[in-house]
Amino acid sequence: MNNTALTDKHISLGAKMVPFAGYNMPVQYEGINAEHQTVRNGVGVFDVSHMGEFILKGDKALDLIQRVTSNDASKLYDGKVQYSCLPNENGGIVDDLLVYRIDEKTYMLVVNASNIEKDWNWIQKFNTEGVEMHNISDKTSLLAIQGPKAAEALQSLTDIDLASMEYYNFKKGVFAGVDNVVVSATGYTGAGGFEIYFDNEHAYKIWDAIFEAGKDLGIKPIGLGARDTLRLEMGFCLYGNDIDDTTSPIEAGLGWITKFSKTFTNSAALQAQKEAGVQKKLIGFEMIDRGIPRHDYEITDEQGQVIGRVTSGTQSPSLQKAIGMGYVNLDKAKEGSEIYILIRNAQIKAKVVKFPFYK
Repeated sequence: MNNTALTDKHISLGAKMVPFAGYNMPVQYEGINAEHQTVRNGVGVFDVSHMGEFILKGDKALDLIQRVTSNDASKLYDGKVQYSCLPNENGGIVDDLLVYRIDEKTYMLVVNASNIEKDWNWIQKFNTEGVEMHNISDKTSLLAIQGPKAAEALQSLTDIDLASMEYYNFKKGVFAGVDNVVVSATGYTGAGGFEIYFDNEHAYKIWDAIFEAGKDLGIKPIGLGARDTLRLEMGFCLYGNDIDDTTSPIEAGLGWITKFSKTFTNSAALQAQKEAGVQKKLIGFEMIDRGIPRHDYEITDEQGQVIGRVTSGTQSPSLQKAIGMGYVNLDKAKEGSEIYILIRNAQIKAKVVKFPFYK
């Protein structure tokens, strides 16, 4: 089991630790609901150092990224971030990722923890032009400071003007006395905030500085349990649940990051799928009758015919109702459609709703 640079810190704070993507990670501290509300209404800190980071450098770095990712990275400028995915050759997704343009010839790719080796090998397979690749995952720490009070909590630690930083932009600078920190206006919660990348050796210093700076705002450490409920309220996909090697970006509602203005892995087949229309689609639903949907539960129509399956589900702490995501046949994907979730052999009524659940 891998540890992050802050594992001992989480244990000392009384976190409940669980194995996740090969790492020993904090799932909760005081409880998922309380931590969820801390981030929605104030500010909380996630240790997400298990995520992977690759640096791509050289004259052909952009060319390689363009060939392996679905979004159009030529639109990036220095300090801009882009959400994208790595399509496979069979219509599915190798991983979803963030692409950071550091300069014209230098990019950072941020990938999911469980896919670090898979993604590295996949990109390397297409690296025919000698792009310099560095896997810096093991030496890089990543903290996500999320919530409406995040900028206020962090501003005393840096000269970077956090309040004016636009969504999906980043700057490199001094943070908590540490040089060369990437401060990025990104996150996976829908609550606003920042993600900061730095070398492992500075982890304790930066963690302690953040909690000291934000103490008057009630800043708290947050586990992966609340990260999941927060992202689900926004309808954000989780790799391995809502998207995987068998789901296409078009089916997953990720057409907006699939740009056919360029050629990339399997782009012709995906374009044909977009033009012909998909047979199944990722939808959001909320429960009408009492019951909590869980990953892999079957979705049926009124007659009990299986029409899909749940990919993610929970009791939403913000909305006080059960919500979920799943793939269903196209004829049941319209907003307002009644569907049923099979929970312990009982058909529990739900209805299709628009993303995000939390507005």
